[in-house]
Amino acid sequence: MQLLGSMKKFSILLLFFCLLCSPYVARAEDGTADAEAAAEPAKSFDGFSKEEIESMQGKTETMEFQAEVSRLMDIIINSLYSNREIFIRELISNASDALDKIRFESLKDKDAAGDIPLEIRIEYDQDAKTLTIQDSGVGMSKEDLVKNLGTVAKSGTTDFVEKAASGTDSLSLIGQFGVGFYSVYLVSDEVTVFSKKNGFDQQVWKSSANQTFSVAPDPRGGTLKRGTAVTLKLKEDAEEFTNPEILERLIKKYSQFIQFPIYLHTHKMESKEVPVEEEEKPEEADEGEKSESEEEDDLEVADEEDEEEKKPKTKTVTEKVWEWKHINTNKPIWTRKPADIEEKEYIDFYKALTKDTEDPIEYSHFSAEGEISFKSILYVPKKAPRGYYDNYYKKSTALKLYVRKVLISEEFEDFMPRYLGFIKGVVDSEDLPLNVSRETLQQSKVLRVMSKKLTRKAIAMLRKMAEDCEEDDEDDEDSEEEEEEEENEKECKYDTFFAEFGKSLKLGIIEDSTNKKKLAKLIRYETSKSEGKFIGLQEYVENMPESQEHIYYITGENKDAVKNSPFIERLTRKGIEVVYMVDPLDEYVINSIPEFDGVKLMSVTKEDLEITQSEAAKEREKKLKEEFKPFSEWLAKKLGKKVSKVEVSNRLAQSPCVLVTSKYGWSANMERIMKAQTLGNAEAQPWMKASKILEINPKHPLIKELKSRADSDSEGDDLDNLIDLLFGTAMLTSGFPVTDPKIFASNIHAVIAKNLGVESLEVELEAEEPLDSGDEEEEDEEDEEDEEEGEEEEEAGEATSTDKDEL
Repeated sequence: MQLLGSMKKFSILLLFFCLLCSPYVARAEDGTADAEAAAEPAKSFDGFSKEEIESMQGKTETMEFQAEVSRLMDIIINSLYSNREIFIRELISNASDALDKIRFESLKDKDAAGDIPLEIRIEYDQDAKTLTIQDSGVGMSKEDLVKNLGTVAKSGTTDFVEKAASGTDSLSLIGQFGVGFYSVYLVSDEVTVFSKKNGFDQQVWKSSANQTFSVAPDPRGGTLKRGTAVTLKLKEDAEEFTNPEILERLIKKYSQFIQFPIYLHTHKMESKEVPVEEEEKPEEADEGEKSESEEEDDLEVADEEDEEEKKPKTKTVTEKVWEWKHINTNKPIWTRKPADIEEKEYIDFYKALTKDTEDPIEYSHFSAEGEISFKSILYVPKKAPRGYYDNYYKKSTALKLYVRKVLISEEFEDFMPRYLGFIKGVVDSEDLPLNVSRETLQQSKVLRVMSKKLTRKAIAMLRKMAEDCEEDDEDDEDSEEEEEEEENEKECKYDTFFAEFGKSLKLGIIEDSTNKKKLAKLIRYETSKSEGKFIGLQEYVENMPESQEHIYYITGENKDAVKNSPFIERLTRKGIEVVYMVDPLDEYVINSIPEFDGVKLMSVTKEDLEITQSEAAKEREKKLKEEFKPFSEWLAKKLGKKVSKVEVSNRLAQSPCVLVTSKYGWSANMERIMKAQTLGNAEAQPWMKASKILEINPKHPLIKELKSRADSDSEGDDLDNLIDLLFGTAMLTSGFPVTDPKIFASNIHAVIAKNLGVESLEVELEAEEPLDSGDEEEEDEEDEEDEEEGEEEEEAGEATSTDKDEL
């Protein structure tokens, strides 16, 4: 028993000693691990170990750039590119060209492409601050690397294009490496290119944008199998390009329509259930010391634990999972024939391109050939963006320019006219000069040619939409009784479009003198006969009677104002249709199109209105003018400088008089518009102000009565007041503001008083009590202050006498 006790004590001491020494053992092991890790060879940013770098040194060939590097960097960084993120576009474009070339070579040699998939893979390393873009394209040998990357203005595929143009080959390519490759130095200090070409060893090209570059065989062998990988050592201010979200956004922005798949090596966080490892519990006491009841309890607990072991415990953990994500899932449908594309594909492509939630109202897919060839899809949105016309002169075209499915720019100021800026879509061309600079295209003559063709196609698309609407209207008239319900539900697409973008067409008439005649056929107006429907000027001309020689229009603030205007009274009685122009832009539009299809537009608010009438009617009008000539002169003298003259009107029916303006000055509506402009100054152009001419209705009772009083030489203040009141009402009904509202109101009050039998409008007022000046309050305050000071002095005197008594 003593021996067992001693052994037990020794075991406890030994266990205690092991526990005490275990941290030092662990630390020693960690130190050994760290030493082993430190002993491992560190790899460079491009993946080479120290031994591999040393093995390349003897085989590395260092060469000088053929172009002047300092000048090269100055051109690229300061002039050629304004946005450094385009290096992604350039490298992906180069990779796509390399894939195009190997696919073309496989047409001649089936074994050229092999079983290697044609794809582009992009990988980043946030710790090493590197970015790698790899393709499985044609690859380059040592000679190709020196030739293509050693010369700034040289491009390997440029020679290929020249041969293709001469008839040697039938495929045209942009150029695998040219100035675009050197855009990598916008974000990188050092670049390594690995390339493997069929039949050649894998090569490594390195440069730090200094005077030299180096080329050496890759000591690792053919790790690429075929293709090219470009690894960039990013600058400190360019580490954002290792962010997967930024990379995905840029790839979608510039290269989403590349025909080869682009994969981005990215990660995501996934949750999964893992089993929980339970720690073994040490035995606490000897079994002999337990009571019988405790043993029975232990048996029951053991049974329960056995059941729990059958269902192992788990916990949820989150881990990082890496995957290759396919980025460019959208396909460039503009490269296919329109007959092979369904309408749903066009709509889905529009939503993917513009991020619009609604379907386009119209689209046009076409190919243009001639001096320049390109393919395009143009879309007309269903609704105008919020604040579109508020930012009209800030926004540029919404077309995206692609070259071989690579985005070149989203905004070209002169690519489409500003008034067609609402049109969205894509333009893809193979004829643009891209080997020098992809950001100086805006100055290219080729773009101006494209702009003209795109403008014609856009206007033709709108014209076709308008014609389809007119054909639908004719069909509805033929089957009006059978399709009455459908007609109520059906809405003309062009009417919806014009309600949203009608202002753009009017702006186009003002801004585009070349196409204003085409655009004039697309604008729509309500008329006195259209019953709320908008019609075009072409339809107006077709509905004109043979004897009608002009298109009559009236401008005003709103529909109600022009509909009830005295200017159109006689025209509507004669059954002549009048166009309602209530948009402020219409005043400017009329100045740009004085006639339509040879028919002159005539304003009903200006002098010398010409109305077709019989010879007998002309003779009666002539006699009335002679009869009222003295009265017109008398009335003009009474009004003085308010009017330039008074004439007998040929446009009035029920109104006594109206104010018209001179033929070449502002109308009343235009004068209102100019005064309402925030930064405008109507006083700066006094010569353009409306010269008012009072036209009187010789058949109206008021005019007849005034004429009789003028003939009887009756004078008086009452007559003058009535003339002023009549002139004021003419100002209001003609669209002019009253010159002196106080005098106008006094004249009306006088007329009301006379009808009510009120002899005087003088108001007997009681004498008003003047407001208190505040002097009495100030005196009271001074008195109160004096009383308070007297009391304080008395108290002080009493205190002094008390002190003396105490002393």
